[in-house]
Amino acid sequence: MGKVYLVGAGPGAVDLLTVRAARLLGEADVVFHDALIGEEVLSLAPRAEKVAVGKRCGAHSTTQRFINKRLVDAAAKHDVVVRLKGGDPMLFGRAQEEIDALEAAGVDVEVVPGITAALAASADLKRSLTKRGVARSVAFVTPRIGEGEDVADWCDAAAAADTVAIYMGAGDAEAVSGALIARGRAPSTPVALIENASRADRTVTSGTLATLPALAASRGGGPVLIVVGEVVRGVAVDAAIELERRYAAR
Repeated sequence: MGKVYLVGAGPGAVDLLTVRAARLLGEADVVFHDALIGEEVLSLAPRAEKVAVGKRCGAHSTTQRFINKRLVDAAAKHDVVVRLKGGDPMLFGRAQEEIDALEAAGVDVEVVPGITAALAASADLKRSLTKRGVARSVAFVTPRIGEGEDVADWCDAAAAADTVAIYMGAGDAEAVSGALIARGRAPSTPVALIENASRADRTVTSGTLATLPALAASRGGGPVLIVVGEVVRGVAVDAAIELERRYAAR
């Protein structure tokens, strides 16, 4: 049996991959990659067969059970199998399901960390997610629920943290805004949306929790990370003022 590496591709910029990730891509026989992995990153695996197994909301996607089987089958044929995941494999990447399936089949697995979207967004904003006297806790949450999964009350963690990084939440912005306000977050709480974090085409908009639905509606089609909390107060002020005006006029 070969070995499977669960590799974090980071937030998008190719030069944010770790040295180990780049080396393994160069050695890979086959790379199973997420939908959001760019061609520049995949070009680091010139000798590998590339297999797209990504999942995107609202689009046809590969089932997790089938991905698990493909990884096990590939390990029986190849020495170096890379499962390339956006961000960090161990955060909202369903890595544990793949690890469990591979270990149950007797396949050796190694995890290679990557930079997660929240940290890339923080860098783009030049705003720390923690700040002395303002924010001493951070919650990474997602409102996204997979088919057949039990509903998880992500709001409990979000309500308890000073800063909240919301993954895969832009499509449910109205529900997210309403849920957080209902849990006690002030409608005036600052928010920032970072689309395509770390990439040259990234965009940043900001406003308040009350205007989050309008902010989300103005985004493009890239992955969006939402940051909620005082640490993002004052980010992209002009965009925030314009969206506040639009919201007030509704």
